[in-house]
Amino acid sequence: MIAGPTLPEVVRRVTWLTGRPAETPDWALGYSGSAMRYTDAPDAQARMAGFLADLRRHRIPCSSFHLSSGYTSIGDRRYVFTWNRDKFPDPEAFIAGYAQAGVRLIANIKPALLQDHPAFGTAAAAALLLSDANGVPVLEQFWDAAGAYLDFTNPATITWWQGQVTGQLLARGIAATWNDNNEFEIRNPRALAHGFGRPFPAQEMKPLQTLLMLRASRAAQAAHAPDEPPFLISRAGAAGMQRYAQTWSGDNATSCETLKWNIPMGLGLALSGVSNTGHDVGGFAGPRPDAELFIRWVGFGIFMPRFSIHSWNDDGTVNEPWMHPEVLEDVRQLLALRSRLTPYLAACLARYRNAYDPVIRPLFYEFPDDARAWEATDSFRLGGALLVAPVVAPGVQACSVYLPAGTTWRDGWSGERFGGGICVRREAPFAKPPFFMRHGAAPVLEQALLSH
Repeated sequence: MIAGPTLPEVVRRVTWLTGRPAETPDWALGYSGSAMRYTDAPDAQARMAGFLADLRRHRIPCSSFHLSSGYTSIGDRRYVFTWNRDKFPDPEAFIAGYAQAGVRLIANIKPALLQDHPAFGTAAAAALLLSDANGVPVLEQFWDAAGAYLDFTNPATITWWQGQVTGQLLARGIAATWNDNNEFEIRNPRALAHGFGRPFPAQEMKPLQTLLMLRASRAAQAAHAPDEPPFLISRAGAAGMQRYAQTWSGDNATSCETLKWNIPMGLGLALSGVSNTGHDVGGFAGPRPDAELFIRWVGFGIFMPRFSIHSWNDDGTVNEPWMHPEVLEDVRQLLALRSRLTPYLAACLARYRNAYDPVIRPLFYEFPDDARAWEATDSFRLGGALLVAPVVAPGVQACSVYLPAGTTWRDGWSGERFGGGICVRREAPFAKPPFFMRHGAAPVLEQALLSH
């Protein structure tokens, strides 16, 4: 039981109790590219070079790229800490090219070794894998083959893992790790965890394995670049994961319904202490998003700490900023807004780290006595100064936005002032999603936004 008496006090105490959030480097707040199709292609290195060329051609700023696991794949199978030299003939040149372009690479890594992984036998002999009472690795289905999970309650596994992260990735110039498929789907009751010398059933500690994996990856990055804050991404986690990594809502579906429900998903995470989050902009799985859905998703995504366009579209296409030429200029304008918001986002993340305040929050978080603030489910607060109202339905060119009572608000585009406790109707063109500033809450932010 955590006493408040107010909601903000409870949220801050939950966050404090489960762990101080990790520092976020400024570069991680820029647009992060990503696409499974690039690294799964037989000419992956050339496709990745093409992405850099397209950035230049379309004048799109990009600070990082999520390197999907295709760089390790042979067919449908993924072999963590390996490089497919047919698809990436020269990893060092590829990584150097991205570094020269100012785009940091965030490499996908997975906590399981397939049975035919070149390191499986060595790892099994060293007891690095979840095994049964006789020391035989317990196999689980992992992607399209059988494999065994690494056991992060064994100090020897942590040492091996950190050596691989450093040797195969960081030493080559990779900037960060994307800790993926780390839910530890352990179904076999025979699987035992080392338990740091006190074995117990592995099924009992799946969340702990994930957190220990993140801690091991983070320690490797900190040791390799001690003067820079480590940056990690994780698909899975539990209470306290904010100590180590940024996360996102997983492989979302391409639809307006998903866009709508990603808002409360993010708010629920933030109220649980995990604020450094985002969503796959455009939708990850399903049909190719049309121009309207894509631009509306971008107009939402720029207000989240994590802003990454990612996809695995059914028709083999890729979600990219330039995928719909008719809204490309709108995308550029939204990215320019993201750039102006970056110092404010950095300040929100610093306050999250130091004072445990959530980055995004529902309207009722600071206005609990306003009954209408509890009903505004399609809008949210970004820090203490902004209110964002993304368009989440097709065909909408204007919308009504509720402004909580007890303060004065300014339109983020025009600067027009409004009293609280009212609904205001705003035009909502693609390049100008409605958002408002709490007047006087952040004068520097007001100046930066309204000067444009």
